[in-house]
Amino acid sequence: MNPTHTRNPVKEAQRVTTITSIECNRYPIVLPVTLSDSTHGDMTHFELITVRLRDSDGAEGVGYSYTVGANGHAARATVNADLTPCLLGQPADRIEALFKRMWWAVHYGGRGGAASLAISAVDIALWDLRAKRLNEPLWKLLGGADPLVPCYAGGIDLQFTLERLLAQTEANLARGFRAIKMKVGRPRLSEDVARVVAMRRLLGADFPLMVDANMRWSADEAIRAARAFREEDVYWLEEPTIPDDVEGNARILREGGLPLATGENLHTLYEFSHMMRAGAVSFPEPDVTNCGGITVFMKIAHLAEGFNLPVTSHGAHDITVHLLAAVPNRSYLEAHGFGLERYIAHPLVIEEGFARAPDRPGHGIEFDWAALEKLRT
Repeated sequence: MNPTHTRNPVKEAQRVTTITSIECNRYPIVLPVTLSDSTHGDMTHFELITVRLRDSDGAEGVGYSYTVGANGHAARATVNADLTPCLLGQPADRIEALFKRMWWAVHYGGRGGAASLAISAVDIALWDLRAKRLNEPLWKLLGGADPLVPCYAGGIDLQFTLERLLAQTEANLARGFRAIKMKVGRPRLSEDVARVVAMRRLLGADFPLMVDANMRWSADEAIRAARAFREEDVYWLEEPTIPDDVEGNARILREGGLPLATGENLHTLYEFSHMMRAGAVSFPEPDVTNCGGITVFMKIAHLAEGFNLPVTSHGAHDITVHLLAAVPNRSYLEAHGFGLERYIAHPLVIEEGFARAPDRPGHGIEFDWAALEKLRT
């Protein structure tokens, strides 16, 4: 064979390429059933915001974010109007530099909300592109700690009847889950306590049971609730109050007697730093689709390790399984895809309580673009 025609995948992966196109779309996806929690009300659909980013070699990286029904148009507009112009023509492999360009491009009107969703989706696409070019699964590229990640079923079930809640739990056990999360925050605390007691009876002693209040209470109300749940050996109390009240979260953790998980509504590394330094969180819980993407998620995970804290996750389990598999201080992966498994080729598989990070190059998510196209708005 003529050596001049021999492909060298390593050199091809190392060749500097530039970003040539970014395509961002929004797809409203109807939920199989209407879901409710204590703050968002009834959720009938979510918005999937996708980013397809291509480089000068024609390689593609895919990222996404989502909402629980609102603000998706703004996130898409931010990608198209603000982020794309500052990224086109830039070296595709300089992810830290590209993140900084995006951060400062929308800083004045951003640092949260739609800007965070937009940056996160693009950042995920950049990392997917890099891993694909290196022919590496994302979890190995990011550190490769352990591909098996403990996983819990995260239900949005506050308004379910008790019978329906228990039936959902039995179905999740049959699917292989060995940890369960339920919603709390009903009008009367006694109702929440009764449901937690019923779940504990079903699951038995020592089975990890998390409860999630979705920011329902004041700090004092949350302390009272935490003390009421404590007898049922709750694994953690999630988002008992608003994330802005750092001192309130610290009080709940000190006085409530339960570990706290929080962070799904924090949008920057600095917010997580404030929480950890204040002793206001036991399980930092970033969402890769709104905290700034993989770049920021990994910094949060390493920051948590420095505080000797286990990091957990919120949403986007098909991506996040890679991120938790990459770090030694991973805790549970939340499995909750809002029905997204209907539109991807390889949904997450749970076996005996663990999810396995796939070995496909990149994050390995393959969307059914033809099916999604019918939903695009």
